[in-house]
Amino acid sequence: MPDPAARDAAESDSLFSHPVVAPDASAAYGEHPDQVVDFYAPRGGLVDVPLVVMLHGGAWRARYDRQHVTPFAEFLARRGLAVANVEYRRGSEIPQQRGSEPVAGRWPETFDDVAAAMDALPGLVKDVLPQADARRTVVTGHSAGGQLALWAAARHVLPAGSPWRLAAPPTLRGVVALAPIADFAKAVELDVCGGAVTQLLGSEAEFDGRSAYADPAALLPTGIATTVVQGRTDIVVPYAVSEAYVDAAAKAGETVGLTLLEDVGHFPLIDPAADACAVVAEEIAQLAW
Repeated sequence: MPDPAARDAAESDSLFSHPVVAPDASAAYGEHPDQVVDFYAPRGGLVDVPLVVMLHGGAWRARYDRQHVTPFAEFLARRGLAVANVEYRRGSEIPQQRGSEPVAGRWPETFDDVAAAMDALPGLVKDVLPQADARRTVVTGHSAGGQLALWAAARHVLPAGSPWRLAAPPTLRGVVALAPIADFAKAVELDVCGGAVTQLLGSEAEFDGRSAYADPAALLPTGIATTVVQGRTDIVVPYAVSEAYVDAAAKAGETVGLTLLEDVGHFPLIDPAADACAVVAEEIAQLAW
């Protein structure tokens, strides 16, 4: 059996070996430099195709931006889908006093940005990506981006008074969450990404209150078709986190699909060189079309 850490390192190296793919167009949804969306048109001259909204991962930390998912965006565009690759504000690079990891996320700016981007996308698509049909939108995200994708589809069930709450469910075909940090309690228990969840939410005193506004496992049921794709050998976000979310959905009366891929870790899900990436594309296409 391969050493898990060695396997993870090899999978990470493969993903990050791909050159960045420049977008076909970009548009801002706010004034901050990180409030931008890159668009990838469907290849082959197709029109009226579904839109895939992509939220990148990286533990909500500043060092990881949207560039590492651009090969995945191109991969989907070559399969006839339009793609919106969303950037958002993430944590600073200054380590917390209690640890060595850069701070994960910004509260509330990370969530401000995802909400603002989702709200702005129909208008932006109309202006810069007319090949896309925003009425057929699927949201996908990897790792921390998977949490944000699930959250974006759950804004209508946020607690009353939340500035991000929608009055009605968003117009989405569904969500495909890839190795998502989908259950905060389980992620904290397993110390996922070096305590990223607790850094995202702030102090211990703030954790419970903020978790009610951010934890996908607390925002159920959504009524939005949802599929989780997870590698069984993932040591970055172990599959127990996804299973905890799926169990929470079941207890809330909602069925969430879970595709567990054998001998697959964290990074192949968004690596065009990996077979797992084709599985992900098929899951997205099934909802989109």
